[in-house]
Amino acid sequence: MSVSTAPETEQAQSTKVFAAPDIPWELIIWNDPVNLMSYVSYVFQSYFGYSEAKASALMMQVHTEGKSAVAQGAKEKMEAHAVAMHGFGLWATVQKGGKRG
Repeated sequence: MSVSTAPETEQAQSTKVFAAPDIPWELIIWNDPVNLMSYVSYVFQSYFGYSEAKASALMMQVHTEGKSAVAQGAKEKMEAHAVAMHGFGLWATVQKGGKRG
């Protein structure tokens, strides 16, 4: 009597996930019905050190388009910025760079 065994199967080779660490993450600030536009501009100036002109332009983008990517960088740094923005009462999220809409 011969013993039959399952046929040999090829072991799946380990797969490598290639991450692109150079792709920046974005901090998105969303429009809200609570904060004054002047306050949002002030937060951008005081927290990020943006000029009045840049802070106003970003604030207007938030106001007119509903959101704006106000900073880019490493995921952990953008997450820390999001927590800080929440502390200022702003609605903020983090997403991979390049996504729009």
